[in-house]
Amino acid sequence: MGVQLTDEQRDFAKAVADFCQRETGTREQRDKLTDGGRENHSTALYRKMADLGWAGILVPEEYGGAGAGNVEMCILLEESLRGMAPIGGIGPTLITAAAYQKFASEEIKKEVLADVVAGESLSISMSEPEAGSDVANLTCRAEKIDGGWLINGQKTWCSNAHFAKHILLIARTDRGGSKHEGLTQFHIPAGTPGLEIKGIDTLGGREVNDLYFTDVRVPDSAVVGEVGNGWNQLMSGLNTERLILAAMQLGVAERSFADTLSFVKERKQFGRPIGTFQALRHRLADHATEIECVRQLVYSVARQADADPTRLLPREASMAKLKATEVSKAMTIDGMQMMGGYGYATEFDAERLMRGAIISTVYGGTNEIQRDIIGKTYGL
Repeated sequence: MGVQLTDEQRDFAKAVADFCQRETGTREQRDKLTDGGRENHSTALYRKMADLGWAGILVPEEYGGAGAGNVEMCILLEESLRGMAPIGGIGPTLITAAAYQKFASEEIKKEVLADVVAGESLSISMSEPEAGSDVANLTCRAEKIDGGWLINGQKTWCSNAHFAKHILLIARTDRGGSKHEGLTQFHIPAGTPGLEIKGIDTLGGREVNDLYFTDVRVPDSAVVGEVGNGWNQLMSGLNTERLILAAMQLGVAERSFADTLSFVKERKQFGRPIGTFQALRHRLADHATEIECVRQLVYSVARQADADPTRLLPREASMAKLKATEVSKAMTIDGMQMMGGYGYATEFDAERLMRGAIISTVYGGTNEIQRDIIGKTYGL
């Protein structure tokens, strides 16, 4: 079983797996890199991956990247998350880098993509207190002034912002027309005067932030793409975003399955390994089947996206995100249950995997939104 990979792709998967085993193979290593699990991203580890050319996997060769495709990206993410590498910033960085690559000016593109290749992180700021699933309802305002723009407003749930070198902001530049019109993307370097970043405490530690823009001034050159066309630019990146999230949760589900399988083979009750009881054996058989289905779906969508980078895959990409995150959530919750009290103890990884899997059904477009999108593609 498994997906069809070239020899080069299989070698790449093994290289990533070996790296994770060497660098993050023990709980002690991971705790050291993450301040005991309070941070979900290790800049030091990520830069080691960048030195191997992996951080710029989707960046074109002309900007110093690997120039690889979506299949290679999925391999990197699947193996990294299966290896529990604490590089939580990689998803938002790849998503944001794709937007810069498509729409930014050559000057900004050279700067930002070079930083991505070097292992710096990016952040994209969309959500607001009253604009989550209905993201087009955003009100953060960018007003035209002489030589640039004046930005005021609040953003929330912004991943990576506390360590990102660049932030891609979506703000409203025109209140006329529909809510999907009049949105514009702006390049905001870290440390821009008037920008305040405050962390939000979550079950996953320090991951997301509130952003406050108070009379933030940026030049005209900070516009990414076309003024007023921000919504269409966002929509063009959904294939990449949903594939990234799906591949990451595929890796999480695989790790949870492997850890649970190892536990039930060793843990004995009533004189025999608990995995030999039909109740657990059948549950794991179902999970293994579901994970294999996810793997086939994720790589099928990746190949379609590689075959035609201009083609939007709203149904397929949403299906991949929906299925991968739901399977990951189910596997991690069931894995914790099968491990009993040990699954609940912070000494083991089961509870940490579960926390990460549950939130995956919310970010990047909730799974309710994914189902709605899929339904609409069938004319419903």
